[in-house]
Parts: sequence; structure tokens; C-alpha cells
Amino acid sequence: MAPIRDETVEGLRDLVSKLETRVEQLEAELEQTTGGPSARKQKNPSSGIRMILMGPPGAGKGTQAPKIKDKYCVCHLATGDMLRSQVAKKTALGREAKKIMDQGGLVSDEIMVGMIKGELENNQDCRQGFILDGFPRTVEQAERLDGMLHEKTQKLQHAVELQIDDSLLVSRITGRLIHPASGRSYHKIFNPPKESMKDDVTGEPLIQRSDDNAETLKKRLSTYHEQTSPVVSYYKKTGIWKPVDASQEPGQVWKSLLGVFGEDKPSSTAGSLLSRIGLRS
Repeated sequence: MAPIRDETVEGLRDLVSKLETRVEQLEAELEQTTGGPSARKQKNPSSGIRMILMGPPGAGKGTQAPKIKDKYCVCHLATGDMLRSQVAKKTALGREAKKIMDQGGLVSDEIMVGMIKGELENNQDCRQGFILDGFPRTVEQAERLDGMLHEKTQKLQHAVELQIDDSLLVSRITGRLIHPASGRSYHKIFNPPKESMKDDVTGEPLIQRSDDNAETLKKRLSTYHEQTSPVVSYYKKTGIWKPVDASQEPGQVWKSLLGVFGEDKPSSTAGSLLSRIGLRS
């Protein structure tokens, strides 16, 4: 019998990992339909999640945040999407923000804090908790956020950083497609929609953002590392920072996130297929 080559084993690992992810998705859909434990948890979560989701552009925040929102019944406050909404409406704020974003820069703290505070106070979806995506980007913003939450007798529970090498981001970004209304993201190659340039859920048109190009990406990455990396150090000191490898297949990233939230138990049905066939110790 010919020996099994390393690349064959790696291929099997990848295939089985995707199968496990699909089994978990089907189980979740079944429980929601039949009113199983997961469905009850989603409808009546025992405690909300208050978290920030960090990572460079293209790391997968737009893919993972909606899944967290749906599972834990919290609001997803993507500051970039909120700003782009203002741009689309051509408000004074929108015109100012467009100039900054087109140059790869960051909008002022005053604008961002005002928007987020308003959402937390007036958005009914934020009652159980929130995911902040794109804020804070600086230590000053992090301190201001902590102060605002302290006034509400709340505190952040998780600061998750999606980590990925810059060199992997160019191909991700230049092929990215966005559904503006929901924030759902796709990719022309890696995660294409079922129908070309249409959202899987609503059938509405997808767009490619004007700043999703290699030149602007380099500026955005430079700005991200310069201003946002200190925020990681800030949350490391508070003890709520957790890293997640964002170069993995999206299903594996989701499993890593569940581990951060304390839900890393293996699927009862899947039972870890990798372990069963001897590809995981």
C-alpha cells in the first residue's frame, strides 16, 4: 500500500473541517425550526454580549459580525456602514466623511462617539448588547468608550482581534462585494454570491466600494497599524483581548469565535469527524 502523502492528509483535513462546519450549520437551522436549545437561546439569551471586533480591512469582520448578531440577538454597529449611509444621503456629515474615507483616513472622534452613543441609547436591537466594528481605533477612543459605558454601569466583555498577514489582504479586498443595507460581504472568488452581483438573502444588488483597491488599501493598512495597534495593547492590559486567526476558512474562524465566547464544545452530531478518522489527536 502506497504511503499517504502530507498534502493528501492536509487536503482531507480541510475537506472534513468544511463538512463539520456544514453539519453545525444544519443542526443550528434544525434547532431554530423545531425550537431546540439553540433556538431558545437565541430568542431568550441569558446574557448579552458587549464586545468590539478589531482587525484590518479585509480580515472578515463583515462576515463574522452578522453571525454573532444573529446568534446572540445584539446590534452590530459597523461605524463604516453608518458613515457610508450618511454619504449616500449626501448630508453635511456624509460629504465630510467621504473626503476622509477616499483618502484612506479616519473620521474624527467627536463624530464617531456621537453616532455610537445615539445608537446605544435609541436602537432597540442594542438592548441585549452590541458589537462595535470599526471603533475604537485609538487608545483615546477606547478610554472614551469605557467612560461612556461606565456611566451606563456597563463594561466591555470581549475585545476580539482578527489577525491576518497584510500580504493576504490584497486579493481579499480587491474582490470584495458588499450588500449596503445589511453589511453582508461576499468575494468574487473566495465567497461568491449564489447569483452574480446579487445578495443571497434579498436578491438586491451588490456593490464594490470605491476604496477597495490596492493603493487605498496600503494607506488604510498603514493607518490601521499605526493608530489601532496600541488599542490591542490597551485591551491586553484589561484582560479582555483575545486573538483569532483570520486566515482560516470562515467556518473555522466562526468556531474560534465561539471558543472565545465559551461555546467551544464539539457538535453532538458531528462528534469531531477529524478525531474519528484519526486526523486530529
